[in-house]
Amino acid sequence: MGMDQNQRETMAKAVTEVLADTYALYFKTHAYHWNVTGPRFHDLHTLFETQYTEMWAATDEIAERVRALGVKAPNSYSAMGEHARVKSDAISTDANEMIADLLAGHEQVAETIRGVLEQAGQHGDEATGDILTPRLTAHEKMAWMLRSTLG
Repeated sequence: MGMDQNQRETMAKAVTEVLADTYALYFKTHAYHWNVTGPRFHDLHTLFETQYTEMWAATDEIAERVRALGVKAPNSYSAMGEHARVKSDAISTDANEMIADLLAGHEQVAETIRGVLEQAGQHGDEATGDILTPRLTAHEKMAWMLRSTLG
């Protein structure tokens, strides 16, 4: 593969952090989709659905990269939570608080991805970079949409 066992394990751990953050943010976004109320219900319900659907699809590709690196992907909510910096708790009840919470989550995922991309460059792991660069773009776009929605 062009990477030794230590490099593959290091990168798998880093990619697992992206997977866990993405999964936690996916769950939170989906929960807010279910529970948003108020005069902007329809627009936010639709926006959140668009975002969680995109993240859900991404989790499979990210998890498969962990597997391609030779490491098992997390296999439980608790295992996923051990690696996540984003908290999956969707505790906000106000629409603007939901938006701000999701915005912070996307900013965190983008930060995590940037760190992993730096590691990928150090280890010559172009395949991980190829997967995560579009993920960074997606999270930056979702953050922009949420930021713009806040006004």
